[in-house]
Amino acid sequence: MKAMIVRQHGGPEVMQYASDFPDPTIGEGDVLIRVRAASLNYHDVFTRRGMPGIKVPMPLIMGLDVAGEIAAMGSGVAGWSVGDRVLVDPINRVEGGLMGETMHGGLAELCRARAHQLVRIPDDVNFADAAALPVAYGTAHRMLVSKGNLRAGDKVMILGASGGVGVCCVQLARQAGAEVVACASTATKLDRLHALGKDHLINYAERDFVQEIYALYGKPSRRGANVGNGLDVVVNFTGGDTWVKSLRCLKVGGRLLTCGATAGHDPKEDIRFIWTFELEIRGSNGWQRSDIEALLDMVRQGRLNTLVERTYPLAEAAEALQVIEDREVFGKIVVTP
Repeated sequence: MKAMIVRQHGGPEVMQYASDFPDPTIGEGDVLIRVRAASLNYHDVFTRRGMPGIKVPMPLIMGLDVAGEIAAMGSGVAGWSVGDRVLVDPINRVEGGLMGETMHGGLAELCRARAHQLVRIPDDVNFADAAALPVAYGTAHRMLVSKGNLRAGDKVMILGASGGVGVCCVQLARQAGAEVVACASTATKLDRLHALGKDHLINYAERDFVQEIYALYGKPSRRGANVGNGLDVVVNFTGGDTWVKSLRCLKVGGRLLTCGATAGHDPKEDIRFIWTFELEIRGSNGWQRSDIEALLDMVRQGRLNTLVERTYPLAEAAEALQVIEDREVFGKIVVTP
């Protein structure tokens, strides 16, 4: 089969297109999927580069998010038929492992998955939209809805609002009835965010978002008439030098939601803000099957836009991942075999 493989960690040059990679073999409880769409995530960049403490078997086919049709089934598989349209939950929640990291993923014509990982795709949801959901949108849904308890009337700032997780956060926050401050690093990205239905936009590459928040909502205070100043929620999955600045934007009892640290996992900390303003730091790790199912239903009903910006052929998957690594994408990137 055709596949994009890596045999060692490194830069974009380690991704190699092969036209004769061995087809997957399936056993009991397995399904063979004919891949119709695979979406890329920043996690794929980390996998290609190599991550401390995570051993990746080589050669590897990357690609966590996989959508397609069942081409064959192993013994013991019930409730599914050849030809069924399916989305793969990338996490093997029974035996352990992650698609595209500890087992072959979706950057190939065929992909093996366990039957218990399958989620049925509604007939009126296309493969590209389905493939865009699990990692980025699933993470956003769990962070804001399942863990963050976002409420109508909340004032929420979303850093990195133009990526896959970010654009979903913006949409979910708007649906919840929150007032949204969307932050991105270029005028072009902010123009795209404007179309999603924003309340406020901040270019944090050019302006200090802390001062912008103070101008909008006042400087947070513990007492007096200004006790309600500041934000209810900050979504920060960048870390780095945005961490303490995010804490400074929150009102008394405010919540900081995080699911990652694309700009650095060990930022400078100032815990005085946490105890003084009785802040809540809520971590969210990945997604659950229920998050994926809820998102598929939202797409089917037209309540959620996956914002697939570009689609690349399999042979150009290295270039597609480079776009994500360079942060030149708005929404999602999809690869099709």
